[in-house]
Amino acid sequence: MLARIALTTASAFALFADPALEVTAVRFWSMTDSTRVAIETNGEFRFRSDRLQNPDRVFYDLLGAKPRMVEKGVRITQVGDKLLKRIRVAETQPGTTRIVLDLEDGVQVVASQLSNPERLILDLRPPRVEPPAPSFPAAPAPETPAPVPQAAPQLVQQAAAKVTTPSASETVTAPAPIVPEKTPAKPALPAKRNSNGERTLVRALGLKVRRVVIDPGHGGHDQGTTGRTGLMEKDLALDVAKRLGALIGMNLGSEVIYTRTDDTFVSLEARTALANEKKADLFLSLHANSSPFPSVSGVETYYLNFTTERRAMDVAARENAGSDQSIYELGDILQRIGKQDKAKESRDFASRIQNSLYGYSLRNNSAAKNRGVKKAPFVVLIGATMPSILAEIGFVSNAREESLLKKAEHRQRIAEAIFKGLSRYADSLSHFEVAHSAGN
Repeated sequence: MLARIALTTASAFALFADPALEVTAVRFWSMTDSTRVAIETNGEFRFRSDRLQNPDRVFYDLLGAKPRMVEKGVRITQVGDKLLKRIRVAETQPGTTRIVLDLEDGVQVVASQLSNPERLILDLRPPRVEPPAPSFPAAPAPETPAPVPQAAPQLVQQAAAKVTTPSASETVTAPAPIVPEKTPAKPALPAKRNSNGERTLVRALGLKVRRVVIDPGHGGHDQGTTGRTGLMEKDLALDVAKRLGALIGMNLGSEVIYTRTDDTFVSLEARTALANEKKADLFLSLHANSSPFPSVSGVETYYLNFTTERRAMDVAARENAGSDQSIYELGDILQRIGKQDKAKESRDFASRIQNSLYGYSLRNNSAAKNRGVKKAPFVVLIGATMPSILAEIGFVSNAREESLLKKAEHRQRIAEAIFKGLSRYADSLSHFEVAHSAGN
């Protein structure tokens, strides 16, 4: 009877749900003592959950959401770490996506529903270990007191993961995230030399990355470049930016700020002004490339500096077209471009991003071109007081690359490649040890 009521409720919810709501990705990260699963959607969602035994498993039903990655049947992802065997995703009934985690016995699962972007985070922990019962001597001597049992170590209790099926008037509140016990602070690690073997002031002063500004290029009436089949640079940049931001926030522990989160026009000068106002430590602008020659392809990354290279100046001219600055300001602009310490760190940052982007491109296309790290006078980078770069993630003017850039999976992999480069740059600076996801 209860199952019938739950089915009826879910069916009714599906009738009134947003038909565009989708589960866009289900990913996992295996770490030393935990596993994290992220279920991402393109809008607000409700979910229900239950845990079953023999074998041990937990499922989450996202109501009113279709799985973008599954057309028919079940998608199975083998994990095989110490906590999680596999992940199964299927549309169990029209408008309901079920995600099943096949667990090792006794694994603790804590669910947290987060927004911007919308996602359900599932943290898996090892089974709780019950302390052994204290033992006492059978016949202690009168003058010898019985030993005092040792206090059991304090355990972090699992927040309730089960959510009952919501009625039309109910609002599901996500379980509270796990609160870890305080651990002794880990010693700071000194900065390494940069890729040129130098120590800039950033490295000598032990400066760290705590806040990152991600700048999706263009927006609003400024569409950027457009591919032959209609892919617009502004849409591509925003999508990859949000995917990258989620990875940084989830794995690096840094605060993420976006210069725009929707299809809004933001001037080039306002973007770096925001980064300065928020006291950002890194600035990363995302763009897509274009060429009059359709065979041109590949990825390239820029940092701010002077150049006379024709192709770099052409790219800068296209990306700087929206600037409001006048010729009168040229002197001030030249002075800001000439700040060498920032340029050296920006070059090293760009090198890490470019190597990671090209590594991903090469794995998927043996003909991929490494267009390298370049310098150019980009207006969007001039005002930033922190290391800043501009990444061109592919040519929408190239038919093959445009086709790939339209795919959600390819965009996710690009975001993961950029995150890997950013993480490696942050690790080269003075930093406190953090646990990086093995899935990246």
